Amino acid sequence: MAVRSNHQARNAGRDLFKDESGFTTTGMVLSLLITLALVFTAAQVYRINSASAEVQDVADAAALAAENQVAEYMIVARFCDAVVLSLSLTGLVVTGLGLAAMCTPATATVSEALIEAGKNLIRQRDAFAERSARVLNRYQEALPFLAAAAAAGVCVANDGDSDGADYIGIGILVDTKGEPISVSADGKASELLEDIDKQADEIREKAKRAEEAAQEANRSKERAFRRDCGDNPSYCMYERASHLAGLSGGSNPLYTSVDAWSFSVALSRAKAYYRVRLEAEAPADYSLDEQARSALRTRFYRYVVEELKGAYVHESEESFEANFPHLPSNTAEMRFTSLYTDPVYPITEAESGALVMHAWPGCPEAATSLERGSIAQMESGDFETCPVCGFTAASMGKVAAASTSIENGFEYHYEAVADEAAVYQRARHDADLPKSQVEEQVGGLFGKLSEAARETVGKRIDPKPPGRYGAIALVVNAGSTSAAGGFSSSFVRSGGSLGPRAAVAASTLVDEGSDEGRTVVNSLLDGLREDGGAAIGAAGMVLDAWSWMLKAYSDGQASLLDGVERGLNDLPLASASGLGAWASGKLSDAIEQVGLQPAEIGALKPLLVNSAHVAAKDEGSFGSGYLSVKQHVVAHPMMSTDLFSAVLTDAESTALAQVDEFGDSVEIASIELFGDGGPSIPVTVPIPKEVRDWASGSIVELFGRIRSYYVDTTGVRVWE
Repeated sequence: MAVRSNHQARNAGRDLFKDESGFTTTGMVLSLLITLALVFTAAQVYRINSASAEVQDVADAAALAAENQVAEYMIVARFCDAVVLSLSLTGLVVTGLGLAAMCTPATATVSEALIEAGKNLIRQRDAFAERSARVLNRYQEALPFLAAAAAAGVCVANDGDSDGADYIGIGILVDTKGEPISVSADGKASELLEDIDKQADEIREKAKRAEEAAQEANRSKERAFRRDCGDNPSYCMYERASHLAGLSGGSNPLYTSVDAWSFSVALSRAKAYYRVRLEAEAPADYSLDEQARSALRTRFYRYVVEELKGAYVHESEESFEANFPHLPSNTAEMRFTSLYTDPVYPITEAESGALVMHAWPGCPEAATSLERGSIAQMESGDFETCPVCGFTAASMGKVAAASTSIENGFEYHYEAVADEAAVYQRARHDADLPKSQVEEQVGGLFGKLSEAARETVGKRIDPKPPGRYGAIALVVNAGSTSAAGGFSSSFVRSGGSLGPRAAVAASTLVDEGSDEGRTVVNSLLDGLREDGGAAIGAAGMVLDAWSWMLKAYSDGQASLLDGVERGLNDLPLASASGLGAWASGKLSDAIEQVGLQPAEIGALKPLLVNSAHVAAKDEGSFGSGYLSVKQHVVAHPMMSTDLFSAVLTDAESTALAQVDEFGDSVEIASIELFGDGGPSIPVTVPIPKEVRDWASGSIVELFGRIRSYYVDTTGVRVWE
């Protein structure tokens, strides 16, 4: 055999895979085979990974379903919080409206109904708070069971697909235990109601006296107003001052409403009138009789001007004091004035030796006058009457008699106003005393109401249930699926199968800011409105007030104040005493100090998160165990396949301990706004049918199956 050279051997090898152009048939075939093998291998790997990853999708859905049970619990808990707080605020607001209604006789009757409704609302609030706390505590004890059932239901729903999936899983809440809920009674509200009971009758009686006296004062003021200027263009002080003295403008103002008028207007008009009359006084002719009468009129006007210098009107919302000097209308009344005692009249001596007093120094008989005296001196001594001026005490007494006695005289109307000022002052005093007492008593009660409202907004249902940090789902797909799975080829070995696959997922709650919570809260009274129709009177006010307080629960202080204002507008609190308007303002002031903040009512939705973040919040053994195992798996991924078996024991014990029997629904409480005879509003929590059908044996079986799969597969590859 011929021996081939090295050069010939190398040429022969190149000829098989590469010719002179760099390409051979053998090389092409091998390249295609290698490429196809890689393509089908990659496709098979993708298919296996996809099939294995399906369990993660189910685990994600199970975690969301488990945490959704907590979201539903939070809606119920916040709903109960809304009921408790709104009942407290409604009771206090209705009581405040009743207090305001006490202050006017027109609303005194409805005040009794409102205060009684306030009492009942506070009682209902305390009963509902106690009942709801008890039921919510039971509800949150069952949450781990409900979450486990929801997660298992998701697994069952995903069974039986084309790959023969057989899912089992469990949802575990973190924390596994909730904090107990307790709501104490409204202590300050109860104290307020007790104080109202003690003082109610006394307040109503004083308010009645104040109103009657105030009405009398108003009637007196109305009469005075008419005599001053309200009767214009008929006789009155305004018309007489204009006609007799020519007063106009600011010296003689005209008012068309008693609300804008005051007694000080009439007093100022009188002062201006008499000053002008004094300055303008002159005899109508040159006769001695007219000169004597003019002198006496001057004396009278000067006297009135001096008297009016000390006159005053001091008026405020709290008090009224006035001094309208009364003018003498006859000789008897004149004797009680300085006109009678002032020594201003000339005295002469008659031929008989008797003394004579004259009306004025201009009397012809008074030329020899050496001294002056008073009318009182003349009546007490032995005086003769002057034959010229005929001056006597009656001469001065008659000066104002005519104009005081008939309606065309200014003094006639002035005297009427002066009389009414005295009546008005007495009536105001009669009204102001009980009014101030009512303001003191009711003001103190409004202060206590404000304190009670501030206390009640701090007594809230603050739910911290199991699962408040999140939920962890442990899911196994126990179905055995062919590795080829319809993708068989001669390039990839197809005899293997996918064994049990497992996944872990976690979720937590986030506020998505929707109006779902607001809708649930605001719909509370819908059924009652439909069944009972539009309530009227105190019942209608209570329902309206509760509607406003439910709105205030979500909107805060502004809506609270708006609800109070609406309630006040429904009460006819206008009163002569002003107590109605005062009480309205005081109630608004009391509520304004409450400082109600809007509640968190956004709908909570579950969101997928890293399971380590959720487990880290757990204070029990499950969380610490889970984190320990996960850290071990991360550090040694090929050595740890018993994740579930390390943490299932605590989860199973918790679920079994918290299973309880529930009916179709749990009634938290029924609210009777108006006592036993009124409509009832039930507050219930429905329990899903699939949850009712779940039994303790199912939980044991479920945990056992999950545990068995991991015992069987510990240390074995997930797929072959």
